[in-house]
Amino acid sequence: MSGNRSTTPCWLEPDATEIVFPDVELALQDPDGLLAVGGQLSTDWLLQAYRRGIFPWYGPGQPILWWSPDPRLVLFPEQLHISRSLAKTLRQDKFRVSLDADFSGVIAACARARPSQSGTWITPEMEAAYIDLHQAGYAHSVECWSEGKLAGGLYGVAIGEIFYGESMFTEVTDASKVAFVALVRQLERWGFRLVDCQVHTGHLASLGANLIPRKEFTAILDVAWRAPGRGAPWIFDED
Repeated sequence: MSGNRSTTPCWLEPDATEIVFPDVELALQDPDGLLAVGGQLSTDWLLQAYRRGIFPWYGPGQPILWWSPDPRLVLFPEQLHISRSLAKTLRQDKFRVSLDADFSGVIAACARARPSQSGTWITPEMEAAYIDLHQAGYAHSVECWSEGKLAGGLYGVAIGEIFYGESMFTEVTDASKVAFVALVRQLERWGFRLVDCQVHTGHLASLGANLIPRKEFTAILDVAWRAPGRGAPWIFDED
């Protein structure tokens, strides 16, 4: 019952011999979804977290914070929405899109603070951890190229039939949207159930993402993460 929910997150020992996250239903309501503090950013810890619907998100100088918000923003691939203006950009075919061609370049670009931000949540430790995940075949990038340079892109984690989106960046108008559309269309061909977008943003909502209850999300997750994963590196299917 929510009346018995703790008002403080669980502490995770970094040197624990067994990785045990608390039940996501114990996550705080304020701040929404904060579940645990501590632990590690090793590949084993991250995979265990994602399989439970938990992700790390914290800033410089903070301990590792683990989250599972309710509701959860997700995109079902068949519900991808493409606006008229974005459809026009796609028809112009002015970008080249690739998969897993420059993961380190994409995450580095995502880590750079935007002009409207005072800092970034992608700390050097986070960046290194996701590069390790990429090398292990779980983290993937989508690159959008213009005139031979990265114009935008995104990265995330894939386990089974779920793609957990982490961050995106844009240097040229619509570049990240073009990358996202290309990814979602490919994921649909591969039979992925959904793209986890974590928390609501107007940008992702405009592309068709919707909020669903955490229980609905974890029910899908409990089945979908067990499906066979795809090999790495990823490449687009030929049309």
